[in-house]
Amino acid sequence: MPPGKHDYDLKTFFPLFSSYIYRLVDDVDSLVYTTMSVVKEFAEDGVVYLELRTTPRGMPDAGLDKAGYVTEVLRAMEEAQQEVQTLRARLVLSIDRRNTLEEALEVVTLAKQFQDRGVVAIDMCGDPAKGDVSLFTPAISEARAAGLKVTIHFAEAECSASQAELDTILSWWPDRLGHVIHVPEHVKQQIAARSGIGLELCLSCNVHAKMIVGGFEAHHFGEWWRVDGPVVVPCTDDVGVFGSPVSNEWRLIQEHFRLEHEQILSLAKKGINVIFGGEEEKDRLRRIMW
Repeated sequence: MPPGKHDYDLKTFFPLFSSYIYRLVDDVDSLVYTTMSVVKEFAEDGVVYLELRTTPRGMPDAGLDKAGYVTEVLRAMEEAQQEVQTLRARLVLSIDRRNTLEEALEVVTLAKQFQDRGVVAIDMCGDPAKGDVSLFTPAISEARAAGLKVTIHFAEAECSASQAELDTILSWWPDRLGHVIHVPEHVKQQIAARSGIGLELCLSCNVHAKMIVGGFEAHHFGEWWRVDGPVVVPCTDDVGVFGSPVSNEWRLIQEHFRLEHEQILSLAKKGINVIFGGEEEKDRLRRIMW
C-alpha cells in the first residue's frame, strides 16, 4: 500500500483481498514470488522465526487445486529460507468463517497431509460478520487429534463476540487467540485462568482499522501484558495492508506503554513458549535470546 493509505476498516479490508489481491496473485509465478518476498522481508526486519497463514484456494486457470496451492506456498517458503539462512518459517492453514463444514474439513485434511513439510496449525479467520463458528467443531476436533495446533480470531468485532460464539471457541481449547478485543469481563477471567494460552495482539491493525476506540495508548495490550497466565505476543496483521513490520509493533509497545528494556526482553522470551514450531525450534530461539 502507498504510504499513508492504511485506513481500511473491517468493511473495506476483506474486499481488498477478493477484489484485488486474489486477482493479482492468480498463478504459480505470482504465488511463489509473493510468498518468497514476504519471507525475505521478515528476515530483513530481523525476524528469526515466522509463522505465515494462508487460506488454501484453487487456481483453476493456473492448473492448481488447493493441494497444489499449498505445495507451491511451502516450496516458496523453503526456497526463501535457503536464501536468507537466518529465518525458519512454518505455515498455518486457515479456515474461512464463510466455509461449510465440508470445506473446513478439507483444510484440516490438507494440514495433515503437509504436516511433515511445515504445516503446524489451523486458524479460523475471515469476515467476522459471516458464518456460524459452531459448525466447525468437528473440524477443530480432527485437527487437534492429528497433533495440529489451533489459533482462532477471537472477538475481533462486536458481531463476532456473542456469548455463544465465545463459549464455542473456548470449548475448543485453542492454543492461541487473536485480537481479543470485545471480551466481557467474565470471559477475560476465563482466559486469564488458562495458563500458557497465547494472545496474538496487533496494535497497528486494531488502531488503523478502528477496531478499538482510541489510539495506541488505548489498546488492550496495556491490560493483557501484565496478566499472569496468558502469553502476549505482538504480531503484525498485516505488513502489506497496514504498513507495519513486526519491529514497528515492538516500537509502538515501547513508545506507548513505556516498557523498559528488560520488560521487552521478558515479553519476547515468553513468546517462545507459544510458537507452533516444536521443542527443537523453541530451543534454538532460546539460544538466540539468551
